[in-house]
Amino acid sequence: MKKFLLILLIMLASTAFASSQEYMNFKWWENFGDENLISNLQELYEKNYDLKNAELKIKENEQIVKMQFANELPAVMLSGNLSRDFRAPRQQFGTMHIPNYSQYNYNIPITAGYEIDIWGKNKLKTKSKKEQLEIIKQAERATCISLSSDFAADYFNLIKADKLIEIQDELIKVQEDILIKVSEKYKAGLCSINELLAQEKFLTLLKEEHNIHIQARDVLMNTMKVYLSTTDNEIQRSSYDNLKLLNNIPEEYNTDIIANRPDYLQEEANLKHIGFDVRVAKKEFLPTFTIFGQIGLNAYHWSSLFNSPSQFFNAGVLPNWDLFSGGRKSAFLKIKKYQYEQALNDYQKTFLVGIKDVNSGLIQYKTALKNYDEAQKRLILEDKIYNLAKYKSKIGAASELDELQAKEAYLMCEKEIISSKINIIVSTIGLYKAAGGVDLYNLKENL
Repeated sequence: MKKFLLILLIMLASTAFASSQEYMNFKWWENFGDENLISNLQELYEKNYDLKNAELKIKENEQIVKMQFANELPAVMLSGNLSRDFRAPRQQFGTMHIPNYSQYNYNIPITAGYEIDIWGKNKLKTKSKKEQLEIIKQAERATCISLSSDFAADYFNLIKADKLIEIQDELIKVQEDILIKVSEKYKAGLCSINELLAQEKFLTLLKEEHNIHIQARDVLMNTMKVYLSTTDNEIQRSSYDNLKLLNNIPEEYNTDIIANRPDYLQEEANLKHIGFDVRVAKKEFLPTFTIFGQIGLNAYHWSSLFNSPSQFFNAGVLPNWDLFSGGRKSAFLKIKKYQYEQALNDYQKTFLVGIKDVNSGLIQYKTALKNYDEAQKRLILEDKIYNLAKYKSKIGAASELDELQAKEAYLMCEKEIISSKINIIVSTIGLYKAAGGVDLYNLKENL
């Protein structure tokens, strides 16, 4: 029996953990085939303080729902009372005069009360709190989607920065060789001083760009460490050469995709939440009926407290109806109606914003694909020019300077390829985020 209970508890804990992890959607991120990305996202899930607070917020609101549900149940309490009365000799019943006296009074009642929910007001309040809990759950989901997407985008931009620094180092080396060759030409009187100065100027520009890439890398690393709630560990990442582009991502979606977004689901739950509040405000005008009762013991001597004469019981129904409240209830109802109209406007606006975000994400994704395709064509041409320059240099039809300049042009184009490729990945992540954190390959299954 104990073994069965232990297995059951483990299964329940695993289910709760899996449900919480579902918002991170690790299955989607596995499409990139990057173990370091998955490892970092797992660490993000376990350590990020925003995610921890979002989970605590859900637990907090679950208790609020339980508190409200308690109002639908009877309340029973035990309250004891021990007192000693001191009476002055001023009490008189007809001709009988009561002298001064003192005595103990032992009172142990069990009191019960229950508001009969004839109009369903308390049940509506519980439903309202449940919708409020749903809003918080969608807020946690939005936090998971936003943090994981932003972190992944920074992760791939960090890989881009690594590769750009590598290419920039090679570019600076090539430009230094070019500067040596141009300097030799100038000393031989084969070029002007302007040409030499232009090459020196370009070298400084390349070094300046190198510094910018290093800055971008360091800023990204520091930002990602905040995501991971750490200050010491190095951000583990893959090489640019091992990056994988996701193919066959759908480029057209219908408006049903908005139903996946947490902000849309939040506004939908908020609309229901305030709708319940409006119905509660209307029922505030109706009377309430409370059943109450007491049973217990009451005696003046401890020795007789548990005797039959000390027992007592009373019960009744307490109706309550506010005949006049100064317009407070009418004002409250109007407030809730105005809030409902605002929620309806926010709901409709969120739908439009969702469509805008998805369309913008699609435009960025398609543009990134086109730019990457054009950059690849240009790189092929630069590669041909570079190979031709190497061949001419080998047979003496061109100088080493021509070969170096062709190599430099090739490396400049390779930098554009790197940026274009990362832009595709980042725009894919942006589209995933705009779609509400749903696997874009299995989108129809989630609608």
